[in-house]
Amino acid sequence: MLKEILSISGKPGLYKLVSQGKNMLIIESLIDGKRIPAYSKDKVVSLGDIAIFTETAEVKLGQVLDAIKTKESGAPSSVDSKADNDKLRAYMTEILPDYDRDRVYPSDIRKLINWYNSLISSNITDFVEKELTEAK
Repeated sequence: MLKEILSISGKPGLYKLVSQGKNMLIIESLIDGKRIPAYSKDKVVSLGDIAIFTETAEVKLGQVLDAIKTKESGAPSSVDSKADNDKLRAYMTEILPDYDRDRVYPSDIRKLINWYNSLISSNITDFVEKELTEAK
């Protein structure tokens, strides 16, 4: 599911991939549902391709979002993304205790919380693919 959710540099919020054209993507904003084109010059990143650094390896974003969902019982984050840096780091430690404190910045944690809240408000709650869940 996260493979179809996109982040685009310079554009606020998250977008859902609707269709692909020859030199562009048709995307739909999760905030207001408007459809717009994204061209090859835009830096587009699928949330399914993002990982969070830990002390030993990288953890897929879907697993981190799933950990937040478990901690918050499916509700929006209890920590505001505008909270101070110490509070954000403490929250991240609860979610992913061995995250790399040198490479994961407070701005990354803010973005993570904003993305989580945006996905939850759009009723997108399947963060880990079914095959991974069944294999465990």
